[in-house]
Amino acid sequence: MPLAQISLRRGKPAAYRQAIGENIYLALRETFDVPEGDRFITVTEHDGENFIYGPDYLGIQRSDDLVIIQLTVSNTRPLEKKQALYRRIVERLTETPGLRPEDIFINLVEVLPENWSFGMGEAQYVRG
Repeated sequence: MPLAQISLRRGKPAAYRQAIGENIYLALRETFDVPEGDRFITVTEHDGENFIYGPDYLGIQRSDDLVIIQLTVSNTRPLEKKQALYRRIVERLTETPGLRPEDIFINLVEVLPENWSFGMGEAQYVRG
């Protein structure tokens, strides 16, 4: 059910990009109880002139290795699970592929369960 959209500057190797996607997926499984196989991830690379960010917004010193992660999820989880997710993503991404915590920006977008269709023109999360 989560849809992960990852944005970063162009030029990182495929293994680096794949490690980011894999570790986000694993963090979602560990903290959000996402079922195995529920993996929908896009990675978008941008040239420097099209990747614009505040290098020191809120006193956080970001570099050009910034990764912007937008997760669209159902609005069914409490604040504590969201905070656990943010922490776990940072833990995993600092380990592999070696990002700095300052370079991990996460945005969670919550939608109603009825706003998902995984195919077949059906809203699979709607009961009845």
